[in-house]
Amino acid sequence: MKSRILIITQHFPPDKSGNSSRIYDLSINLVNLGCRVMVLSPHPSFPHGSFKKNWKLYSSRKIDGIDLINIFDWQPNGTDPSFLSRMSYYLLFPLHSILWVLLKRKEYDVIVTTAPPIFTGITGYFVKKITGKKWFFDIRDLWINASVSLGFIKKDSLFESVSRKYEMICYRTCDEITVTTEEVKNIIKKTYSISSDKIKIIPNGVDTSIFKPCKIKKNKIIYTGNIGHAQDLKKIILAVKKINEKFPLQFFLVGDGDIKKDLKDLVQKENLEHTVIFTGLLPRKKIPELIAESLIGVAPLKDLTTLRYALPTKVYEYMSCGIPFIGTGTGEIENLAKASEGGLVAENTVGSIYENIIYLLENEKLMEKMGKSGREFVEKYYDRKTIAKHFLHNLEKVVR
Repeated sequence: MKSRILIITQHFPPDKSGNSSRIYDLSINLVNLGCRVMVLSPHPSFPHGSFKKNWKLYSSRKIDGIDLINIFDWQPNGTDPSFLSRMSYYLLFPLHSILWVLLKRKEYDVIVTTAPPIFTGITGYFVKKITGKKWFFDIRDLWINASVSLGFIKKDSLFESVSRKYEMICYRTCDEITVTTEEVKNIIKKTYSISSDKIKIIPNGVDTSIFKPCKIKKNKIIYTGNIGHAQDLKKIILAVKKINEKFPLQFFLVGDGDIKKDLKDLVQKENLEHTVIFTGLLPRKKIPELIAESLIGVAPLKDLTTLRYALPTKVYEYMSCGIPFIGTGTGEIENLAKASEGGLVAENTVGSIYENIIYLLENEKLMEKMGKSGREFVEKYYDRKTIAKHFLHNLEKVVR
């Protein structure tokens, strides 16, 4: 009998985020494995301000074999909404989705709620309590940890305390927790006293059939994804300015986010308008070619203890396209660079970033070797088709 899976996610295409594309790929691969997949998501509204507001209560359609239901949610204006507007967006969707999930209760056997944002767990909790169906809580990012370290949530505040309590209830109520890395597993296990057996590692991965190498190269390095507070992009820009004194190249920033305006101001101040290129949001199908024709991909995480667990999806995409990556930060990104031999991790200083990029640019054969090693590594361990098989096997085991 086919597994009937309901996935509840705040982001789904045409929303443009790493989690949006990951959930789409997972859904497609589960359909190809014989599952019936229903996805419940808000009307497209991320990044905020980039979509026309949709006031319909719901819309439904079939997309590539997936039964997609989009429901009404608060849709913030502009690229940097107020705290109240963001929280309305985060909280209205799970509360509204509870009604739809209960209405459709005969059409699925198991639910998967994916985070961030963490509030999708509200739906999972109530549906689990009311229907008794199996609930998988899919954690792609430690949202509270990151928010505290970046100053969005005050440490030891009432908001943090309530959020932690909420997470603990979700983790103890769900049937299984899936996480991206060993570091995330250890943090959840230690912080919330969760059994190790309840937490399974399901990495983000990459579609290696779409993200693939090409022979034509251009003198550019690239960053793709959210242009947000957790990224040390200002130092990359300043390193690129120094690199251009020796090696002329362009730096492409593909995406959007809260600090884009600040970065544009820096670029203007440093007279780098022709060197640093902001492409804005692009269709997903254009991203693989932009990466593959680049010399190096960058993944500049800030050096914060609370970000040691982070392993951006963009790093898998760089390696899948056969280009080496330069990362910053500590923890999982260092482990991946060492295990794959597909990248280097610099210190979070302009000088160190400059030295690592120049080192690769002056060693063409090394870049080729690292690109080949990275490609082979993700093909073997992080292809999304393989990951979907592991996910389904694990899900069916728990359901049985």
